[in-house]
Amino acid sequence: MDQENNTATTDNGKNAGIISYITIIGWFVAYFAMHNEKKTELGSYQLRQTLLLHIIYIAFYVIWRVVIVAFFFTSLAMLELAGTIIWIVGIGFFVLWLLGFIGAINGQKKPIPLIGEKAQTMFPGI
Repeated sequence: MDQENNTATTDNGKNAGIISYITIIGWFVAYFAMHNEKKTELGSYQLRQTLLLHIIYIAFYVIWRVVIVAFFFTSLAMLELAGTIIWIVGIGFFVLWLLGFIGAINGQKKPIPLIGEKAQTMFPGI
């Protein structure tokens, strides 16, 4: 019977981790609906990682919008350069997201490159 309870707990942590990767709304659903009352080590680990990933992405998006507006009024060449840089950074975010998502699907506590270890120290209360 105890083994069944441990399996269910691990699955809950895994499911919360997976859901947290699906946009910032998914993170809130995973935290409040799946993790808040039944905290697991795996769920906490994945939620911390995705929270930092989402925060960085949102900050990047806001900065990107400001840069696009600024370059729009200066020159078309600068706008094209900014668009190319943004496209490359976007691919980088996707790769980081994909690596984390695969770890969550596999139920692993594997840090996202560049940010995973920092996320674990930044959000200890999750």
